[in-house]
Amino acid sequence: MLLFTPGPTPVSQNVRNAMSDETMHHRTPEFEAIFEKTRKHLFNLFNTDEVIMLASSGTGAMEAAVINLCHNTLLSVNSGKFGERFGKIATANGLQNVEIKNEWNTPVSIEAIVEAVKNNSDIDAIAVQISESAGGLRHPVEELAKAVKEINSNIMIIADGITAVGVEKIDVTNIDCLIAGSQKALMLPPGLSILGLSNSAIEKVGAGKGYYLNLASEIKKQKQNTTAYTAATTLIIGLLEVLETIEKDGGVEALYEITAIRAEAVKASLQALGLHVYPTSPAKSMTTIDDENASEIRKLLKEEFDVNVAGGQDHLKGKIFRINQMGLIPVYEMAWVVNSVELALDKLGRRTYDGTANKVFNEIYFGVSK
Repeated sequence: MLLFTPGPTPVSQNVRNAMSDETMHHRTPEFEAIFEKTRKHLFNLFNTDEVIMLASSGTGAMEAAVINLCHNTLLSVNSGKFGERFGKIATANGLQNVEIKNEWNTPVSIEAIVEAVKNNSDIDAIAVQISESAGGLRHPVEELAKAVKEINSNIMIIADGITAVGVEKIDVTNIDCLIAGSQKALMLPPGLSILGLSNSAIEKVGAGKGYYLNLASEIKKQKQNTTAYTAATTLIIGLLEVLETIEKDGGVEALYEITAIRAEAVKASLQALGLHVYPTSPAKSMTTIDDENASEIRKLLKEEFDVNVAGGQDHLKGKIFRINQMGLIPVYEMAWVVNSVELALDKLGRRTYDGTANKVFNEIYFGVSK
């Protein structure tokens, strides 16, 4: 079965091999050496002033960012389940939350952010997804961060990059906290999250908030190549293998380039079949299709062609399907996926199979001229 959900993503054999070695104790020089190497790669990937690894899912990192960087009122952007989650985290921790809510296919407007900030001087942090995976949407995070910093440089910008880090180059100039999760473009099992922090964020963290999610404790320890509490040793070993593999394959810039080409090839091949891309501003991490036969297409892909893609949640349940484009994906697997979608449409009597999907995919991916 080919796993093409936008998280968890497949774990390659070399990474599984690296993680299957003997269990290592986290308070040893041997593991500290692995931790140090991993941090060096993460600084290159995040391009931030500090990086912190947490033994948690991405939601744990989201909560750590909110409680440590928002001391009064959070402005949260809700264009999907994960944007909604930021607001819930704020209120669960006794913080005020101002929400900007849009349909799941609609990116937040910079004007709405600016207006909210100007109208509420209590806002001291903004939380937004770079890629909102509930609908495959890309928010203009870099642009809104710049606009906010021009108004008040002390407002912390928390950017959820869980389906963006490792997918595309992110300009972190005005971002104070960039969040990633192991089970997305980093192609690891779930359970490890990463935060990239600016110096301004480190200053605001101060003594830190919370206990387990206290970022001050982690910053102090991780600068010493260890963790405040038990490290996710196996996942960090796997992460080092992933990052070294990316480096051997040409580095992160090459990864961004091939991901962008793959994203365009998938989108164009599905549009050539007459399918409609759901978000008005699609993320490179996935292609989301809204279709009256979304459930039937997903069922056929899984049962007939061994391809597992994700559906929708809440009001989009049964109305969309989402195809992953993150990570180190073999090109023949991606070609099989789009070809399978075309075969599924044929089985549904929607259009006669003629190889259009693979033709368009190959023309774009390999640069083949007509």
